[in-house]
This record gives sequence, structure tokens and C-alpha cells, in this order.
Amino acid sequence: MDQRIIDLYDEYTHAPLPRRVFLERLAGLAGSAAAIPAILAAIEPNYARAAIVGEDDTRLAAEKVSFQGATGDVSGYLARPKLADKAPAVVVIHENRGLNAYVEDVTRRLATEGFVALAPDLLSPLGGTPQDADKARDMIGQLDADKTVNNLVAAMSYLMAYRYSSAKVGAVGFCWGGGMVNRLAIKAPDLKAGVAFYGPTPDPAQVTTVKSPLLLHYAGLDQRLNAGIPAYDEALKKAGVEHQIYMYDGVNHAFHNDTSAERYNKDAADLAWKRTVEFLKAKLA
Repeated sequence: MDQRIIDLYDEYTHAPLPRRVFLERLAGLAGSAAAIPAILAAIEPNYARAAIVGEDDTRLAAEKVSFQGATGDVSGYLARPKLADKAPAVVVIHENRGLNAYVEDVTRRLATEGFVALAPDLLSPLGGTPQDADKARDMIGQLDADKTVNNLVAAMSYLMAYRYSSAKVGAVGFCWGGGMVNRLAIKAPDLKAGVAFYGPTPDPAQVTTVKSPLLLHYAGLDQRLNAGIPAYDEALKKAGVEHQIYMYDGVNHAFHNDTSAERYNKDAADLAWKRTVEFLKAKLA
């Protein structure tokens, strides 16, 4: 697919760009409106693909849960290995589309690797994640960032007290959620490990409070976010924060999300996931 179309879609999903304007510009790039349905089918998420680990996987126990957050009750999706008496825990932080089938599948993937994994629905204060992805993106923009981080701190506390948890808690997030991992690391000294997939970088001046080691994955074609990496890297070095940065050349933002055929890159996704699991196992042991 023309990289200009992928870049336009990235602008649409993150700026955000009104859908009417997005479709008008897309028609211009595609040459006609007739090509739009096929393009959207290839680039927009199809959650029917989100089933690497099935909901009925007999190795796992999975359930909907809720916990008390800074804004009231926060709902979430929890998965754990059935046979583990105690396991390290991971907060899974969703993209700007909210808690959807892809994020639930990632949560189950972590459970198959031996973690208690909790994906909070951070849109809970606004009624929860809607089916309409465009509406979810609009709702994400309405969230108070500080209160959202406090809800993530509450998710950590829930996992620390959870009967099947070892009380060692890390976090992994994607896109908007990757940015929230960076914010959580600044806020929560008890965080034992943080993994951010193509997450927006925080204010470099704030990283002096970071205590947790960080693993940061970025997409080589993601010019929008990559501009902030050098300053973030330098600030982390000055603060003495253990961190690793991996750049995956030739791939797009959201390369791990296998529900979007044109942005997903299996080789990069598999390598980043392998590194993520190894990192979390080492830091939460």
C-alpha cells in the first residue's frame, strides 16, 4: 500500500482528523472513491483476526473484573495461568481505541507466558469502551491524563493484592497505551518494569523520578513519534534509568497489531514480543 495512505491513516487516528476529511483525502490519494472500501478493509482493524490465544484456552482462567480507581469503579479483563499458585503480574494498557478484542488477546498471550495480566478499560469513567472505534478515540481525548495514570496505579495495587499474584507488577502498553506506560513509570516507584510499544514520549524533565527499567519499541517509519526519542533517551541516561530502545526499520506505527493487515509486520511483531516476554520475565522474577 502507498505509504502516503498509511501516513494519512495515522494522522486520522491520532490527530485526530475528521473522518469526512480523511475520506476526501484518501479518495485523492487512491484516485477515486471506488477504491476506498478495499483500502479500509486492509488498513482498519478487523478484530475477528484477534484470536492467537482463544477465549476458551484451557490453560487459562480469564474473567471480567472491576476495581476501585481514582475516578470510581474501573472495569477490566484479567487472564492468568490456571496452574500457577503465584505469578508475576502485568498491566496491559490499550491503544486509543480502548479495551477491544486485540487487547484482550494480548492479555491472554501474556497469561500463556506465565503472567497474571490485567487490561483495565481506561474509558470506564466515560461509560466504557464503545463498539465504534471513532467514538472511542474521541472519548480518549476527553480523559484527564493525571486521573488516568492514577487509575493505572490503582490497577497495580489491585494486582499486588490479587491472590494469584507474586505482587511484582510491570506494565506493557501500545500506542496511546505506550505513552501511558511512560507516564506510569514517572508516577509509580513500585513499577518493576515498563514496556512501551511506539508510545508518545513524556516531558524529558519528568523522568528523574523513574525507578523501573524500561524497554521501548519504535517503528522506523513512524516519523510522528520518533522525533521525540533522542531527547527522551538522553534524559533517561542522565537520570541513570536502565532502558533499552529498539528501532524496527521499515515498519509502521502499530506494527504489533495483527488486526490491521497493512500496518502489521509479523517479523517485527514477533521479535518485539520475544524481547518483551524475556524482559518482563527477567525483571519480575
